[in-house]
Amino acid sequence: MKIAVVILNWNGQSLLKQFLPSVVEFSPEATVYVADNASTDDSITFIKSNFPTVLIVQNKGNFGFAKGYNEALQHIEADVYALVNSDIEVTQNWLQPIIKTFENEPQTAVIQPKILDFKNKAYFEYAGAAGGFIDKFGYPYCRGRIFDTIEKDNGQYNDEREIFWASGACFFIRTAIYKELKGFDDDFFAHQEEIDLCWRIINKGHTIKYNPNTVVYHVGGATLEQGNPKKTYLNFRNSLSMLVKNLPGKWLIPILFCRLILDGIAGLQFISKGKWSHFTAILKAHFSFYNSIPNTYKKRNTNQSPKYYHSPSIIYQYYVNNGKVFVN
Repeated sequence: MKIAVVILNWNGQSLLKQFLPSVVEFSPEATVYVADNASTDDSITFIKSNFPTVLIVQNKGNFGFAKGYNEALQHIEADVYALVNSDIEVTQNWLQPIIKTFENEPQTAVIQPKILDFKNKAYFEYAGAAGGFIDKFGYPYCRGRIFDTIEKDNGQYNDEREIFWASGACFFIRTAIYKELKGFDDDFFAHQEEIDLCWRIINKGHTIKYNPNTVVYHVGGATLEQGNPKKTYLNFRNSLSMLVKNLPGKWLIPILFCRLILDGIAGLQFISKGKWSHFTAILKAHFSFYNSIPNTYKKRNTNQSPKYYHSPSIIYQYYVNNGKVFVN
């Protein structure tokens, strides 16, 4: 099985200097690539000088996560793509459990490893943790991380199991599936494009898996910090677009109506905390979404999975029932 480890980079020389060595050292089974989004720093020169075995694919612009990978992967041949953030530290033999699962389970299209916090390695990391799910209204959460509550890794999620979405921070996908579904949605730019792709994959009858036998450490927020209003904008806008693309038809209007109310409540919470820029970001996200509905609706899948959600409402579970941890 031919593995291509592909790291997307944009002006990330310092991250490459810190984290590329572990990827090169611990990936003898793979070919390592850096897909560069037209960096203006010395990233390319640094790679060529210090890592001659790493292959470089240069995109013509800063296309973000979604289009950045879509453009670069057209030039990379492999059986499996391992899409790895530039702020990920991998561990020895990290590829072996993933390869074994792919070889033994032909229906498995995507795999996520256990993702722990690089800055506090006893805890799960926000972006992915032990595998992702969404609630009925499209709000994402993870085993090991619900909203801003992050669990310590005590082995409670050491089971290999199906999940709904795998984190784009460390995302293994069969090349044939990626190409069949034309990869990520370019219009997302960044954030939740991996959830949308996983949903489309599940609608095709394939499986998304979490494998705890591979552990990686993620810095998180190295490109766009959690408190950045742009992240709020992209998350809310892309979540709504994802629902239009993938929800079963009978639920589309009711769920979107509920989201209008729930997102409004989220906006009021930001105001109560004095975070007016985030309130404005939600407004901008909704108006951008409304303008894009005709184009987004054309992307709807032929088949939608009727049971796509794990929790009826993660907001109710978290804020009303005080459910701060994942419940199987």
